[in-house]
Amino acid sequence: MDITALYKVSYGMYVVSSKHEGKISGQIANTVFQITAEPPTVAVSINKQNYTHELISGSRVFTVSILREETSMNFIGQFGFKSGRDTDKFAGVSHKTGVTGAPIVLDNAIGYLEAEVIDSLDVGTHTVFIGRLVDAQGLSAEDPMTYAYYHLVKRGKSPKAAPTYIKPVEKEELFMEKYTCTLCGYVYDPKDGDPDNGVKPGTPWEQVPEDWVCPVCGADKSAFEKSA
Repeated sequence: MDITALYKVSYGMYVVSSKHEGKISGQIANTVFQITAEPPTVAVSINKQNYTHELISGSRVFTVSILREETSMNFIGQFGFKSGRDTDKFAGVSHKTGVTGAPIVLDNAIGYLEAEVIDSLDVGTHTVFIGRLVDAQGLSAEDPMTYAYYHLVKRGKSPKAAPTYIKPVEKEELFMEKYTCTLCGYVYDPKDGDPDNGVKPGTPWEQVPEDWVCPVCGADKSAFEKSA
């Protein structure tokens, strides 16, 4: 069986948020899809270890912010590679409170959905929450970010908690030595560099400035290890 065939399944990039007992949190998710049109229902797949899962389970409500194609890796890293138990992910982020009381991320959002959970399915490591829409709004005509764009253009990685995470089965041929962030899994590839943060393609690790930080989670160079 070629498990990498799953890479060809289409996904988007979203921030799924919730609230419970005065606490709020949100996370990056790629598995969000419509179930029915009448009544309008959607489903999200959330890892049981994530704080957002705990909040959805308690409040039975969630919101989905649909991210624009040009969303920065720093923004994705804030919601995708940090825990809401340890940090306020909404600090400095434009958001509003929805009709259910759950937060709706507005920064980088081209639209949002708000739902009340009507059913859920235990699928082992994850729970699929099925929600009936109580509100929805388009915010921009910009293109949404697809998961393929995130991987191929943004060079983003899937965290191990993501439902689409697949453990690498083959070692890539190295152009120059690559280095992996031990906190979020981002791989610095000298071939690509990090032009968004001033590191030109072709820059070997040794020449990356010491004050450079991981574009996904913000960790400094000391958190990186040579890729196996």
